[in-house]
Amino acid sequence: MTHGTLALVAAPSRRAAAAVGQLLRFGWLQVQCCLFAAAIFAGLAVSSVVPLPIARYDALLLYGLAITLVFYLLRLETGREVAVIGAFHLIGLALELYKVNAGSWSYPEQAWAMIGGVPLYSGFMYAAVGSYLCQAFRRFDLRVTDFRWVPAVLLAAAAYANFYTHHVLPDVRWLIAAGFVVALWRSRVFYTVGTRRYAMPLTVSFVLIGFFLWVAENAATFLGAWQYPDQAEIWRMVHAGKWGSWALLVSLSFVLVAAVKAREGRFYGEAGARPQVELRRLDERAG
Repeated sequence: MTHGTLALVAAPSRRAAAAVGQLLRFGWLQVQCCLFAAAIFAGLAVSSVVPLPIARYDALLLYGLAITLVFYLLRLETGREVAVIGAFHLIGLALELYKVNAGSWSYPEQAWAMIGGVPLYSGFMYAAVGSYLCQAFRRFDLRVTDFRWVPAVLLAAAAYANFYTHHVLPDVRWLIAAGFVVALWRSRVFYTVGTRRYAMPLTVSFVLIGFFLWVAENAATFLGAWQYPDQAEIWRMVHAGKWGSWALLVSLSFVLVAAVKAREGRFYGEAGARPQVELRRLDERAG
């Protein structure tokens, strides 16, 4: 067998190994982006089996506040990002108050820090979404092209409003979702894995993140974080239709984080831009 033939045989193997390596790098970066959410889930899991001196939901509130402080002190979150996460907490609590009183879901345990049947810790689950997006912008060096602010903001506001109004008015979530597809048809999100730059349609990223949030919701309800009416007697999977709801919530979350990143000058990018990680390495070699 000639050297040329050996090279042809070895090339697909090298490409496959490189692809697996990139996938592992991508997964590891995603794990780092999910640190806040992972910490919240760890608290849910541990508190479900370990006896606590105070009500579980109260303990989870103190735990969430402690995590936020630790992330800030370790510089895993900036002060501005902590403020964004706090905004997510308040937005989530407002939605929780309405949904719980509308009978959409409930919290099976009692606690001191509750308002209208909603434990205050619940806002941290929305804050985890904000933390993930903030971390992703930093760790993946995210940049976005062709982002149409006016329709995106209006659609995000409509998506949030629809979570309330669909109880008394027609549910228009699919119209809003279609609006996002049209408004952001040309918008791409660019991200770095290793030293390579990739891109995907921005709306596809909303759908993918929404799916993993739906998976996380199944885990959270299993751990008793909250429960839907059909889970009162025995746990069962959350209806797949919630996937779409999470995708719409991600759109709102992204607009809020994007506003902060645009102000920081870390939002817009070009398709051919070299990844920052590669530029840093070049600077190190030059030095």
